[in-house]
Amino acid sequence: MQESNLNNTQAPVNYNRPVIYFLLLWTALNVLQAATLEIHADEAYYWMYSRFLDWGYYDHPPMVALFIKAGYSLMHNEFGLRLFTVLSSSISLYLIWLMLKKYKVSAKAFILVIPGIFVFHIYGFTTTPDVPLLLFTTLFFFFYQQYAERDSWPLALILALIVAGLLYSKYHGVLVVGFTLLSNLKLLKRPSFWGIVILAVAFYAPHILWQVNHDYPSIKYHLSERSAETYDFSYSYQYPLGQLVMAGPLIGWFLFYKSFTVRIKDTFMRTLLVNSIGILLFFFLTSFKGEVQLHWTLIVYVPICMLVLIHFAQSGWPTWFNRLAIVNMALIVTLRLLIVWGPSFIMEVGAIRSFFGFKDWAKTVRDKAGDNYVIFCEGFQNPSKYNFYNNTVKGLNYDARYYRRTQYDIWPIDDSIQHKKAYLVMEDRIPGVTPDTIKTPVGNWYAGWVNNVRTYQKIDFKPSSYKVTASPGQRLTFDLSFKNTYSFPINFGNGPGEPPVYLEACFFENSDLVNTQKASDSFYHIALQPGQTTPYKFTLTAPLKKGRYDLLFSLRTEPFAGGRNSGMITFTVK
Repeated sequence: MQESNLNNTQAPVNYNRPVIYFLLLWTALNVLQAATLEIHADEAYYWMYSRFLDWGYYDHPPMVALFIKAGYSLMHNEFGLRLFTVLSSSISLYLIWLMLKKYKVSAKAFILVIPGIFVFHIYGFTTTPDVPLLLFTTLFFFFYQQYAERDSWPLALILALIVAGLLYSKYHGVLVVGFTLLSNLKLLKRPSFWGIVILAVAFYAPHILWQVNHDYPSIKYHLSERSAETYDFSYSYQYPLGQLVMAGPLIGWFLFYKSFTVRIKDTFMRTLLVNSIGILLFFFLTSFKGEVQLHWTLIVYVPICMLVLIHFAQSGWPTWFNRLAIVNMALIVTLRLLIVWGPSFIMEVGAIRSFFGFKDWAKTVRDKAGDNYVIFCEGFQNPSKYNFYNNTVKGLNYDARYYRRTQYDIWPIDDSIQHKKAYLVMEDRIPGVTPDTIKTPVGNWYAGWVNNVRTYQKIDFKPSSYKVTASPGQRLTFDLSFKNTYSFPINFGNGPGEPPVYLEACFFENSDLVNTQKASDSFYHIALQPGQTTPYKFTLTAPLKKGRYDLLFSLRTEPFAGGRNSGMITFTVK
């Protein structure tokens, strides 16, 4: 194999300059996409975070909300929402370059490898919790590189702030900290290390308290609700294939090979290697619990790209890699420019579809609904886009029993909509409920007026056990408890003119609703003041067919499908 003759020790003094030029081009491309593309559905949801700033959210910690708030306060448009994404992307890459200078990495190698890593492109212009996670990951490695060589209390303070930033960005930022410690257990002997731990926990305490006060919604969601009901082998075999794409469609395989065969010569390099192996292995093992989204491993590409470039500095790289890397880079940039251009064949591709047509869609729905509340029943994406493009918070996601809970179940929008007139917008027509047809660039939508909204999205029934075994047809009584978390009294009685409410036990088999049973009439006598808690006994009959079911309790009010008012109970019929 022919290797390049690049000798990094002979690089000119101003060899920073090509990297600066590259980063300027990188920033310009990110600005182009950030300023021209419509908001993505997930970005719109996180924009809603920024409208209700808090120490935590159902799905994620709050750092992404601060990023969006800061940018959007300067420019009330898509680019404002993405401003800090563009800045943090370029800062992250420059920090990687600064760390690599110690190993005499060439600017040419840096420019060949970095823009070839596909996942870095994705988070160069879209704003999600992964963006601050990437920034704090690079900041962590940047300052840890110094701390590993020099025990310093000022560095310890900086690292404590960065560790808190990691955890405020996304929960699996803890992997970076954990694998770093595993790679260098001598840190346990440093008093300053324990200072980092204590200070980081102190900085993170507000989020911990938020979780406690809201009954740990994020923990329940990530550890339980996201798990697949049954294991699918595709979760595991698609994971490594997906990571090859994230690393670079054409060069990913080579980057993994080079990163894992580098000669480890110091503590920092060992830290990079342990993080690379540990994070990849962690998410591979996670695939046996449920589907692993490809971007969850974003943080691993910081140590991997550095290991690759250090390997290149140690022994060069084959000349054919130059051509392959350029083609790989060209393919990615071409795809990004096509997304900006928006030809019809690109607009029909999966996740890309969300970047097109919803601005006009939101305005069209607003023309029909006026200044009234608008209820959507297909997840958090559409109400969030409606809210963003109309600069409002009057779009509500009704989380049906078939879906999952979201931050909309915590925000006060559900409180504000009670007993008011609202416009219900659906992707499918419901006879007698959604007679209006709304024609938009993203298809036809169906809508209708609900003159008296009555929902109970915030009521959460807690059973005494989440695992139950019964015989076919066996009668069981569940001891439930629930609290009125609304700021006003609630009454489950079905008074004159009120949309009727039903408490139902719902049995699901392989995600299909197979059995529904209503509560007894005693339920309709319950009335609670704000903050009041009450027990309730729900008697039901186990399904006749043997097997494993998921059981949840749901409050349904017409014309809605019924909410998700309890955690899933594993119900086995033997």
